[in-house]
Amino acid sequence: MFMRIDRLQVEMPVPKDPDPAAAAAVQELMGGRFGEMSTLMNYMFQSMNFRNKEKLRPFYALISNICTEELGHVELIAATVNGCLNGQESKGDMTSGDAGFAHMKEAGLLGQFINFGNQAMPTDSRGEGWNGSYVFNSGNLVLDLLHNFFLENGARTAKLRVYQMTDNPAARRMLGYLFTRGGVHAHAYALALEKLTGVEMKKMLPIPAVEDIVLPESKPFMEEGWHRRLYRFSPNDYTDIGHLWNGQHFDGSGPLEVVDGPPQGGDMNDYEGISEAFVPEYQPQEIFEMAQKLYQKAGGTL
Repeated sequence: MFMRIDRLQVEMPVPKDPDPAAAAAVQELMGGRFGEMSTLMNYMFQSMNFRNKEKLRPFYALISNICTEELGHVELIAATVNGCLNGQESKGDMTSGDAGFAHMKEAGLLGQFINFGNQAMPTDSRGEGWNGSYVFNSGNLVLDLLHNFFLENGARTAKLRVYQMTDNPAARRMLGYLFTRGGVHAHAYALALEKLTGVEMKKMLPIPAVEDIVLPESKPFMEEGWHRRLYRFSPNDYTDIGHLWNGQHFDGSGPLEVVDGPPQGGDMNDYEGISEAFVPEYQPQEIFEMAQKLYQKAGGTL
């Protein structure tokens, strides 16, 4: 089971101006082969299908717990896309026959407007839908962990390339955070493989060979020690991850630690509707009035 908290894993800025080009690039990190939906669903199926859970509990706990964090990463990507599209308004009057959102074609976001009303989609940067064939779950523990190690480093490569394509503050904040957290996951899978095989996988990190500390948006997270923390996203379960996540960080910056509970995070950003895109409706006042009545009936106010 999952418990949902109405916060983002990290505080996110709202860009001053819409940036559809940044949104298009960030979409790759949502529904691309190495996007957050892929990391989530790979670990989801591996944890659901895991055999001999009791005998191999530290490894089961590791995959299950990282899976839960990935849910929050999907949410963070969606918040970034929404932030980059916030303020995208019609450049015309529909009742006069104007094509007010024709400019969306310039960023290659046809589906973004037509199917999702200028919101995040489960697609890659081309608008191609996320594909379940991206999930790898052989059942062989070493092979699955090796794939997860590869997947995290493939995801980091994609993020570094998106970093090179945009200086949007929301995108850069998200990337700085995910470089750090993805590095934790790659390191954790490396340690798990070392326990099983004796091969010192962490000697290959980071892949690509760019230290996160040199990136301005990652540096604050690194200095605060986020790269040494594995958060345990459960009140009582998955305590066994401490059997794998221990010792010193491979960069020599300090000891690895398991932190009980999720990070404090940041407020969930709220964006204005887009009437011309019927989000939440062309004339939304009736919906707002209905919500107001529901709140008042429950003894609250909007």
